[in-house]
Amino acid sequence: MELLTISKAAKKLGVHPNSLRNWEKRGLIKPVRLPGGQRRYSMDELNRLLQSGQLTDGRETVVLYARVSTKKQADAGNLDRQMGRLRQYARENGFTVRAEFTDVASGLNQKRRGLTNVLKLAEQGEYKKLVIEYPDRLARFGYEYIERHLRYCGVEIIAIAEREPEDAHTELVRDLLAIVAAFSARLYGARGGRKVRQGFQELIAGVKSDEEMEKEVEQS
Repeated sequence: MELLTISKAAKKLGVHPNSLRNWEKRGLIKPVRLPGGQRRYSMDELNRLLQSGQLTDGRETVVLYARVSTKKQADAGNLDRQMGRLRQYARENGFTVRAEFTDVASGLNQKRRGLTNVLKLAEQGEYKKLVIEYPDRLARFGYEYIERHLRYCGVEIIAIAEREPEDAHTELVRDLLAIVAAFSARLYGARGGRKVRQGFQELIAGVKSDEEMEKEVEQS
């Protein structure tokens, strides 16, 4: 009887090795244990698992992730509408939704509960695709590192929006202000950081006013 290593068995099934470990915990598959504790899988066991139907649509299992920066946006229904668009996309493409996660936090915040759960399930081999609206929802900076980690876990990121909405630019400005204030506080102390932040806010307010006037001129 041919016994396969966990990496070869995962390759046969087209999944990440963590999926096999997770299925073992759930009692879906039982590997042979060698004296040294290594897992080995028989082709009979793999075929039984495939024919059982318990892995139906396993290749199309997805996680949905939505994020807004502020509670005000969430209260205005932006988060719910964003998640609604993700659900619609999943239905139209016949995906099985494994889980839905949301965050109300800046894209600069690395300690987001929703994002942590997204990564945790990926590391456990629980899904194959992560559906987001556009890259900035996942991370403002460092998106490529998250994408690389998820790819290593066997997860593909699908960004369904062709372009960012207009209010995304406001979020970007807010995040840039946060960066400037943080570095200014380190250089000049908390008081200096607040002054620099206030100066930037006034500058941006002036730019916004100029843009509004230009729009009015164009429309007249």
